[in-house]
Amino acid sequence: MANIHPSALIEDGAILGAGVEIGPFCFVGRGVRLGDGVKLQSHVVVMGNAEIGSETELWPHAVLGGSAQYRAESTQDDTIRVGANNVIREFVTINCGTQKGGGITEVGDGCYLMASSHIGHDCHIGNNVTLTNGVGLAGHVTVGDNVIIGGLTAVLQFVRIGHDAFVGGMSGLTTDVIPYGLAQGPRAYLQGLNLIGLKRKKIPRERIHTLRGAYRDLFHGSAPFSERVEVAKGRWNDSPEVNEIISFIEAKAKRPICVPETVLEKPSDG
Repeated sequence: MANIHPSALIEDGAILGAGVEIGPFCFVGRGVRLGDGVKLQSHVVVMGNAEIGSETELWPHAVLGGSAQYRAESTQDDTIRVGANNVIREFVTINCGTQKGGGITEVGDGCYLMASSHIGHDCHIGNNVTLTNGVGLAGHVTVGDNVIIGGLTAVLQFVRIGHDAFVGGMSGLTTDVIPYGLAQGPRAYLQGLNLIGLKRKKIPRERIHTLRGAYRDLFHGSAPFSERVEVAKGRWNDSPEVNEIISFIEAKAKRPICVPETVLEKPSDG
């Protein structure tokens, strides 16, 4: 049985799971589905074809399911899907997908989206992602599991951030960050590996040493980047973490790979 404040507006057609709580002055549109135990604190707007997973909590003035901030005309079929056990803080905005971009914006489970962070149309966000205050993700951004993005960081369209990466606060990210990477800066460069994240993930010390060796092969040296990739692929092919990084680098993508500032030859656009 849902617990709905008298001042909340729930349109006919909205589907509410067991134990949903909807606080004062919230709006839930006709195409919305709220999973069991979802909590809307107050002044929350959920509209469009939005699906919110169980036990997710939305804080005041969050707006989910608004049309894409996109000049081309959008359709009523565009969607957002948010997983379970997320915390979505004050003034967070998540826009629907567009038909051109696949029609859906997705957020995984267990994410923590801090105040005033924004997820643009057609983004795909993994599990246990943390967006700190004021982070802005433009359209079509892909973020892997366990990524942390520091406050006031802006991420360009079509950028990929590999799983377990860390992006420092007040960065401008225009290139793809490898899994386990650490990037930071006004025009962000790769600073190294996210060693704290690797330790939190309980990656054994010897495998971290392997990753560091592969990182040196990939991002330092005078050979062309494509040759360094082949060297790392052959030398460290027994490492699952290195293979993940190589696969990420070799994937067809719209943005180049984020590299250290001291690297003379930067990978070209894919």
